[in-house]
Amino acid sequence: MAERRTFRWPALLTPDGRGIAYGGDYNPDQWPEEVIDDDIRLMQRAHVNTVALAIFSWDKIEPREGEFTFDWLDHVIDKLGNAGIAVDLASATASAPIWLYNQHPEVLPIDRYGHVVNAGSRQSWRPTSAVFKHYALTLCRQLAQHYKNNPYVTAWHMGNEYGWNNRYDYSDDALAAFRTWCERKYGTIEALNKAWGTAFWSQQVNSFDEVLLPRHMGGDAMVNPPQQLDFERFGNDMLLDFYRAERDAIAQICPDKPFTTNFMVSTDQCTMDYAQWADEVDFVSNDHYFHEGESHVDELFCSDALMDSLAAGKPWYVMEHSTSAVQWKPFNARKRNGELMRDALAHVAMGADAINFFQWRQSASGAEAFHSAMVPHAGEDSKIFRSVCELGKTLNELSEAGMQGSVLQRGDTAILFSAESEWATRSRTLPSSKLNHWHDVRDWYRAALDAGMRADVVPLAYDWSAYHTIILPTVIVLADADVRRIADFAAAGGTVIIGYATGLVDDCFHVGLGGYPGAGGGLLREMLGVRGEEFNIVNESSVARDGSDDDACAAADDPAAIALSNGAMTRLWQTDVTTIAPHTTVLASYQGAAAADWELDGTPAVTSHPYGAGTAVYVGCDLERHDIAQLLESLANVMNHTETANPSVVHTVRESADGRMRFDFYVNRVSAPIALANVVGEPIITYRCDRTSDGTFALARNGVLVTKTMR
Repeated sequence: MAERRTFRWPALLTPDGRGIAYGGDYNPDQWPEEVIDDDIRLMQRAHVNTVALAIFSWDKIEPREGEFTFDWLDHVIDKLGNAGIAVDLASATASAPIWLYNQHPEVLPIDRYGHVVNAGSRQSWRPTSAVFKHYALTLCRQLAQHYKNNPYVTAWHMGNEYGWNNRYDYSDDALAAFRTWCERKYGTIEALNKAWGTAFWSQQVNSFDEVLLPRHMGGDAMVNPPQQLDFERFGNDMLLDFYRAERDAIAQICPDKPFTTNFMVSTDQCTMDYAQWADEVDFVSNDHYFHEGESHVDELFCSDALMDSLAAGKPWYVMEHSTSAVQWKPFNARKRNGELMRDALAHVAMGADAINFFQWRQSASGAEAFHSAMVPHAGEDSKIFRSVCELGKTLNELSEAGMQGSVLQRGDTAILFSAESEWATRSRTLPSSKLNHWHDVRDWYRAALDAGMRADVVPLAYDWSAYHTIILPTVIVLADADVRRIADFAAAGGTVIIGYATGLVDDCFHVGLGGYPGAGGGLLREMLGVRGEEFNIVNESSVARDGSDDDACAAADDPAAIALSNGAMTRLWQTDVTTIAPHTTVLASYQGAAAADWELDGTPAVTSHPYGAGTAVYVGCDLERHDIAQLLESLANVMNHTETANPSVVHTVRESADGRMRFDFYVNRVSAPIALANVVGEPIITYRCDRTSDGTFALARNGVLVTKTMR
């Protein structure tokens, strides 16, 4: 891992520079002057103290090549600063002006089919284009020179959601850069051929000049998995290099202000390997958009658990989330029943010291006109704006209570996340196309909450040795070194829970021989005390792919689910474990008619094996969330988990660096009201929460209670 940059947090324009940051993306270039004055008035009313500015303003800053105009931006920054509102100033490179694309169409990306990705949206540029980088870095230097001494600009916001539209580029620039990247990684062409397994399908290359990009190869052609995984890594690295170039161009001129860029972490995406990116920012930021439905708050907590780990025990920044509905999903649900406040406070409960929205004022035109904002189309006389003001007041109260700068207490269980395993699950060459590492992390996280446990989500690449238990759900890719770390963790007394699709391949996408799971040259099997010979993939539906009655009847002969002896069910994947080592305990096996039909009746499904001073648990099949929760409950003693929390509440604790202040958050995660007893500390925030006559608290749907304890 790279050496991490020193943590630096952007100051507010308060007397001591401290406080929870509150605001959002501000786009005054979309509005006439009189609206800007009204914005300042409403921002002060809402307790807004920071905005992200000029994210998509390149064409306004440089309307023609080499002609830079800062007067309008100076004017806006002065108005904001005089009102006590700090500016997180963007490098403005996320979207280039049309004149640049017209003059240099060679900067446009190419998709895998050879089509040009045309201008007109965001990030229509190649990260490997020397031409585009020249223009972008020129802009960065101009901005840095102009604003290096501006007291109202307190942070730099590099780019915006790197990789949103140019994560995959198949241009000739990318091809040349990929060949260089491969040569730097492997050193010799022989090493690349070995890593990529090019003996298959006559893919051997004789020099790095013969290396190809995984472009479209035909209707049902399958890309070589190691090549595709390396292309994923390459794309991540090229965008990270571009970010560094922008950051360093500004830092050479203006080194005294902190740098960040907004990650995109939610459990439906992991665009980059943010475990790498987190080392390169001064403070970690994220754009998080909610998942409608019953998973809403759980998904938020799971994503934030990863963000807290990426922040390495320091506060982090919510750069974007939404006040209500977005406009880019097939079904754009709005927030209701206090979810705007609940979501924001949930982020704070998980370590965030900045709550920002996209965007301040809802656009009257453009692609995001129907994306909700802090000031909606209906204006200030609206439910949303009143809620925005209420939230600003609440965050101000938390600031006055000394919350800012306190850090989140860690749990004793870590669910390990790997961006490379998430990328690997997208391969079309796996036993099932329905694997999804990040979704499995989310399901285990939610199941832990159901079991009264709160787990952390930690990158595989990080240090997780201090935890009591680690869980690896569908961590398909495990390098030999990672398997060694896992085995050492168990040998030292830790509990390891390995999921059914974990350790299928090494970091070159090579399958370990000798049985499943094969990673680590047999060490993973040795630790688990099991050996599988085959994967049993169950058809989730008896309906034929082509819809014909004949095929449906044939498919109906295949059972769609298999029962376990502990009452659980598996519906997708069962590893056919044929050998168990001495001292391996079978915690559950497959049983019943469906198991017999698949020749699995009595076969071990879940096992436990002592390893050194610790324990290794193997879950050889997919399980539904409630079954995972029951399994975790049954393993509580093995996991050294002695205190069970109320599963209807997410309870987190933040503590000041000196240990004198403790803040307890209690968030209702179910749709029904709940009663809270044995609450620690004195209430400072009671949102949809009432204190009853007997001293307990009644927490309504989406209710939040925050207490403070002085020591």
